[in-house]
This record gives sequence, structure tokens and C-alpha cells, in this order.
Amino acid sequence: MKYNPDKHHRRSIRLKGYDYAQSGAYFVTICTREKELYFEDAAIKSAAMDCWLTLPDHFPNAMLDEFVVMPNHVHGLLVLSSRVSVGAQNFEPLRNTYQHIIPKSLGSIIRTYKSAVTTWCRNNDHDYFGWQRNYHERIIRSEPELNEVRQYITNNPIRWEEDENHPGIVREALK
Repeated sequence: MKYNPDKHHRRSIRLKGYDYAQSGAYFVTICTREKELYFEDAAIKSAAMDCWLTLPDHFPNAMLDEFVVMPNHVHGLLVLSSRVSVGAQNFEPLRNTYQHIIPKSLGSIIRTYKSAVTTWCRNNDHDYFGWQRNYHERIIRSEPELNEVRQYITNNPIRWEEDENHPGIVREALK
């Protein structure tokens, strides 16, 4: 079938017109491919945790908040600063007109994270590991909302049996 851009295009799930490189707090959920329980493997879970913790080393505009690795997904709170001083230099997000991903944006950070975990898995005989395409994000707009998300992430492991990503959950739409 010949490519038709009107018919064959991916629709963005991002907020139209929103600058994901600007300062703000973002709640991110990243799922494994087919929601497989890859993070039940302690080594893969540890790699996912370690890669998350190194993000600020690669993105000085990113600060980590709450984070949890669940059996088939991760939840994390990232706080981005639009201007970060490192020594005498200032780093500001730059728009790149040749790519869809803006350097130092939420998208570039998540892409780097997913790539780092996947690379670790490939280099450590876990070739089967994979991520679901894309990720879910929510822009945090207030302090009460931020605290609510922190609580959700903290409580997620004890609520795993009821989690929408749990493989045993039957969704209403599928009944």
C-alpha cells in the first residue's frame, strides 16, 4: 500500500501548542511492550532505577521527584527548569527545527531514558525487553495536584492488584 500522509500518520497525544521544554512538573508513565512483566526481573528493575537516577547527569534542567518501578511500567515525576546554571554557563532549551524532539524537553529526556534501559538490556542478555511506543504524561499545574501525584506514586506498589496496568484486570470496554 502506498503511503498516504492524510491516512497514515501518527496522532500526537501531547497537548497541542504546549512547550514541553518549559519549566514545570510532569507526571510520566512509561509501559513495557504488551505490558509484559519485565520488571519482575530484579536486574532489569535495577537497571530501570539506575537509568532514571542518572537523568540529571545528562539533563541539567531535570530534577527528579517521586519514582517507582512497577512490574510492567514506571511512574515518575520530573521537574524541568527552563534555565539552569552550571558554573558560569546558562543552559536554555533550544528549539530544533529539524527534529520533532526539542533538546532538553520532556520528550528528549524520556527518549533517552527508554533508550538507556533498552541498551542495558541488550548488553546484558535481555534481548526480549521492549517498551510500548510513546509514553503518558500529565502536566502538573498546582501544589495540591503535585502532592496528589506523589501520593499516587508512593502508594502504587501496594495497590498493584487494582492497577489498570495489572495483567489480571479486566477492563469494562473489553467485556
